[in-house]
Amino acid sequence: MDNVELVRVLGVMQFSILVASSLVPFQLDWKKELAGLPKLHYQMYLIYGGYVVLNIVAFGVLSAGFATEIAAQTPFARAFCGYIAVFWGIRLLLQGVMDAKPYLKRWWLRVGYHLLTLLFTLLTIGYGYLACF
Repeated sequence: MDNVELVRVLGVMQFSILVASSLVPFQLDWKKELAGLPKLHYQMYLIYGGYVVLNIVAFGVLSAGFATEIAAQTPFARAFCGYIAVFWGIRLLLQGVMDAKPYLKRWWLRVGYHLLTLLFTLLTIGYGYLACF
């Protein structure tokens, strides 16, 4: 696989994470669980989540749409890939400290959780590779 194809695959992988992310509010019953928060805290929670989603959309769109430019490994492209690698690397580290087990009651939720961990790992390695080599 050449670097252009790698960038495109990494871009598409991020869209699959968004599909999984769209299930989170329902699986964690945000409507009920967050109802007791003060209005400002609730709004901030949604805004922060929205910013994360928009970043993932941007990473996916830019990677899929500008794969040739990113694979050219200009200083900007390397910095962009480095930023995405750090973003997903931090998310991967957070997998180890978040207590999701009480919410993984069905087999498909457990499988999905492990698939997300694999995706976070692949994205960190993939973009890290593009940033460095």
